Amino acid sequence: MARDKFFKFCPRCAAEMTHEEKFGALRPICPQCGWIYFQDPKVASAVLIEDDGRVLLVRRVNEPFRGLWTLPAGFVNGGEDPADAAARECLEETGLTVRITRVLDVISGREHERGADFIIVYHAEIVSGELSPADDADAVEWFERDHLPPLAFRATQKVLLG
Repeated sequence: MARDKFFKFCPRCAAEMTHEEKFGALRPICPQCGWIYFQDPKVASAVLIEDDGRVLLVRRVNEPFRGLWTLPAGFVNGGEDPADAAARECLEETGLTVRITRVLDVISGREHERGADFIIVYHAEIVSGELSPADDADAVEWFERDHLPPLAFRATQKVLLG
């Protein structure tokens, strides 16, 4: 990560940070109190919902990949169970309450600057609700696996196309 993205001042004592090789990487370090900045990974979770050979997808309204389709997904909040985050994101984007049934895959690799480092994909079943796009999705639809629309992310592509 570029130095300009790191803390300039220590969040503990406000001293100006320096950069040193520590624990195998160049890291911001406070020369006054010794605090070391370790970047935590961003984690997202997604759900794959299938029904009679079809998959449920949402169309993105935000960049990156605006207008392309993806699994209902979003970031996991600090302290939140990733399965709960997947169900929450599904409800926010599709109007459907789901039950998480199992972990399908864990996919690593940040695709863009604001993206997740890890995406945990769960298989889920619909419990209740009425299909309605909301939040950062402007459409939600069922697609046959052999007639998928343009897909937004490598993680979605991996889950749906192998």
